Formats: sequence, structure tokens, C-alpha cells
Amino acid sequence: MRRARGMTAAALLVLATTLGGCAAGGSAHPAETAPSSPAGASGAPRAAATPDPVVGYAEERLQNLTLRQKVASLFMLHAPGTDPAALRGFVDRYGLGGVILMPDNIPATPPALAAETAATRASDPGLPPLVGIDEEGGDVTRLPWDAQPGAETLRSQPPAATQQAFAARAALLKQAGVNLNFGTIADVTADPHSFIADRILGTDPASAAARVAASVTGERGTVLSTLKHFPGHGETEADSHHTVPTAAVDHARWAAQDAPTFRAGIDAGAEVVMFGHLVYSGVDSQPASLSPAWHRILRDELGFSGVTITDDLRMLQDTGLPQYQDAGANAVAAIAAGNTMVLMIQGAEDPDALIDAVVAAVQSGRIPVAQLDADVRTLLMLRRSIALHG
Repeated sequence: MRRARGMTAAALLVLATTLGGCAAGGSAHPAETAPSSPAGASGAPRAAATPDPVVGYAEERLQNLTLRQKVASLFMLHAPGTDPAALRGFVDRYGLGGVILMPDNIPATPPALAAETAATRASDPGLPPLVGIDEEGGDVTRLPWDAQPGAETLRSQPPAATQQAFAARAALLKQAGVNLNFGTIADVTADPHSFIADRILGTDPASAAARVAASVTGERGTVLSTLKHFPGHGETEADSHHTVPTAAVDHARWAAQDAPTFRAGIDAGAEVVMFGHLVYSGVDSQPASLSPAWHRILRDELGFSGVTITDDLRMLQDTGLPQYQDAGANAVAAIAAGNTMVLMIQGAEDPDALIDAVVAAVQSGRIPVAQLDADVRTLLMLRRSIALHG
């Protein structure tokens, strides 16, 4: 967007520790995963592990949510304007798990933006919504006070420059109350005519991977990092805002050309991966955002256990293709495929109708209840970790 199944408890606890100030690359030892142990050598029983409060909080909240509330928490939607009260009312009315800030949400000053984002937390400060933004730098800069360089500059400089730029950018976002940046382009292409060419961090897998990892390292512990657009937008010149780009790419080509940057970002600690509306026909005929196969590849081959989110689902409708004109059906397909969260900058679509479509899919068995609960639990733990440490 220009304008795998859920994270494991252990992975989320590592995230919570990181948000609390742990250095990048540090380890955490989640107490709740350790079973009660038998008596030690002295014969005295060992103390039982203390349950983790984030896990306990998430489980309790999950048990008290209605089906509709669970489904609503999987949506990140957009409300226009800069009125804090209106934004708060939008989040509260639908029970959303997140909101995305677009250019029409950005006021003239950082304090005014901070007031907007604070309003989203006012009703339930113990469980803040995710507040996302596309702050890449360069061509995609939402904050007018972000003077850090973008990809066109950074890809000709050492990776350390990328880390520095993204660290400074993350600090600006945190000060404004934004907790999730859709900022790291992990796509790779040497084609100057590609739609994504101006936004990539490298024209070959090795150079791009180094800067992708650096961007995540720069953001780490300040805002959540996102890698986009999985499985990679660089294999086609087409713009996914207007069509579904398709390339005759098979798994071997993808593994050599496109996977290294995503692997590097995951290894650096990225918490979120955004799925693009991209078809690599040698792997799957479905767009990756609606593809169970691509979600399995991300989980099983790249080892990602974090949050997955769609690119703006409105883009599928904007292609004009008849099979994507039902916004509710697109949301159902996205969650059924394996996305933890659905992102949509809705036009005429009623958020209630989107939520209703997914509720009906759960009731019919199209989306298993266990899958829904796993996604909701993942997001509850992430949001609670932000409340405690972010």
C-alpha cells in the first residue's frame, strides 16, 4: 500500500521484553512456558513458574469477548480527518484492533498528532489499538516533519545509514503515539521501470537484505516493524493499486531472488509481515494476500511466527476485476488464508458489513473458531505488551 498463523506465546514474550528495553538480539525466557519441575537434588520442591501477566491478561480478555468483538479486533480500518474525538468514536463504535493513519489524518504539528493517537487509547488504555502508518521516507512520507532520507538515498549508502534513519524515524513515530510502521520495503528489483523501483533499499538480494535488516534494527524497541510486500513486488513492473501484478515466477526463482530480504528482516526481529496482492503463478494462482500456500511458505520456510496483515484490501476492488468486488468476501478470504489482521482503507464499505461477513464465515465453519481465537489471542498479547512496555 502506497497511500503466519498467530505469533507463539514465546515469540510474543520476547517481543514484550524487547519493547521493555531489551537490546536487539537479546533473549528472553518466558516463564509461562516452563512446566512445574520435580524436586531438586536437595529433595525440596522447586518453585512453580510465575504465570506471565501478558498471557493471563490475553486469555481472560479472550474468554470475555463475543464472537463479533473477536472478529472486529482483526480489522485495521481508516477514518478520515484530524478530530481526536471522531477517531476515538470510530475505534470505540466498531471495537477495532487497529487504525491506519493516512495523509488526511496528519495535522500540522507533532503534538496535534499525539493528541489524535492518545484519543484512540482513552477508552481502554490497558489495551491500546494498533496505530499504523506508512512512513518509509522518500516517496512515501506521511509526516511533514520527517526529514530522514528515503530509499533512493539510502541504497547508495552503507547499511548503517539506513539503521540511523529508521531509528530517528521510529523516534518521531513513537513521540506521536504511532506504534506500528509499515515502513520497510523488502522488495528487490533492478528494473528502473518497476512500480516499486523508487522505494527499494537495494537492487540485488544481498544489498537489499543488509539494509532491510538495518531498518528493522533501527526501529527495534521503539515501534513495531513491518516487512512489505510479501512475497516481493519486484518481479513485475505493474502497480498493485490498479491491477493484480502477475509473474511466471516459480518457487526456486523466488527463493533466490525475493526471499533473502524477508529472511534478513525476520532474523533482525521484524514483528509484522504485510502480504501483497501479487500472483507468482509458478507457486499459486491466487494473490499472495489470499493464498494459504504463501502463508505456509512464510511460516515453514522463513520461520516467521509473527503477525501477518494484508495490504489495503480496497486495492483488490480497485482493479475492477469482478471476483474482487465484494469487500466482505475479500476479508473472509484473507483471514481464511492465514492473515492475522485485515487492513482496509474503506470507501463506501460499511465497517459493520465487513465484520458481519467474517462473523458469518466463522458461524458457517469457513473460518474455524480455533483459528479465530488464535489470531485474536495473538493481537491481544501484542497490544497488551505495547500498553505495558511500548
